[in-house]
Amino acid sequence: MHAALVTSFDDAPHYSDAPDPAADRPEQIMLDVLAAALHPRVRSQANGAHYTTTGALPLIPGVDGVGRDSDGALRYFVTEEGAMAERIAIDRRASVILDPSLDPVVVAAAMNPAMSSWIALTRRITLPDAAHVLIVGAAGNAGRLAIEVSRHLGAARVSAVARDTTRFSELTELGADDVLTFEEVSRASEADVVLDYVWGSPAGRAMGAFVGSRADRAKPVAWVQIGSVAGAEAPIPSAALRSSALQLVGSGQGSVSTRDIIAELPLLAAFVTSKSAHVTARAIPLADITGAWTAPSRERIVFIP
Repeated sequence: MHAALVTSFDDAPHYSDAPDPAADRPEQIMLDVLAAALHPRVRSQANGAHYTTTGALPLIPGVDGVGRDSDGALRYFVTEEGAMAERIAIDRRASVILDPSLDPVVVAAAMNPAMSSWIALTRRITLPDAAHVLIVGAAGNAGRLAIEVSRHLGAARVSAVARDTTRFSELTELGADDVLTFEEVSRASEADVVLDYVWGSPAGRAMGAFVGSRADRAKPVAWVQIGSVAGAEAPIPSAALRSSALQLVGSGQGSVSTRDIIAELPLLAAFVTSKSAHVTARAIPLADITGAWTAPSRERIVFIP
């Protein structure tokens, strides 16, 4: 079969021949892969930067996708690696059957970024009734979907923080009650939950301003660290932790069990395929992966064999 292959963490994957996978365990089934998206998680997998990396090469990147099983059923699946190939052997328990009329490209594009906020709000914290959710880094694919996920899960108010002011009107259309620059984060200081896709120095500064502006610092607030586009380390002000009831929580692979993630897949798939979720996807042949890997795009790139 053909697949995307990573042979060096310093280079983009290349299209290559690869051994055919085999479903050699009772829980495994074979899928013909129809779509696999290029998420930030996949980029970090392919450059060896993700905290789960073992350093083993070569590898076939891709942690989720949409495929068709031997019975003709359309399935969304999650995997440790190997989605960017013509075929894959998956654990059937790590998949959910989809409506056959759905577009595999759209599903592949939306599930992973939507999962980041969905899992954070359902498995890492308890979302308060009529909650105010603040999303830091809302202009990206995952951040935009987090606006809609927060609304869907019951948030009464959603504030969005973004650096790209040209996208503010889009974030409002998606359901944000107010859209702020990083310098204006204190205006949303009464939020009950913060979903942080940025981390790094911007998160440290935002956290200090956020806590310093809270009227009731004893009121609990969960700061959920999800992404790190601005850096893997953040200078956390000690006063922000000592002078408030802020709880710093991480959400990602390892902090939530595979079993719990899989349990959320049916509800998440129903949300993603409803009219409530909006995602822009661009399908690109897997054979063109090397050039597309580094090409700038505001759309979520989805590779199709």
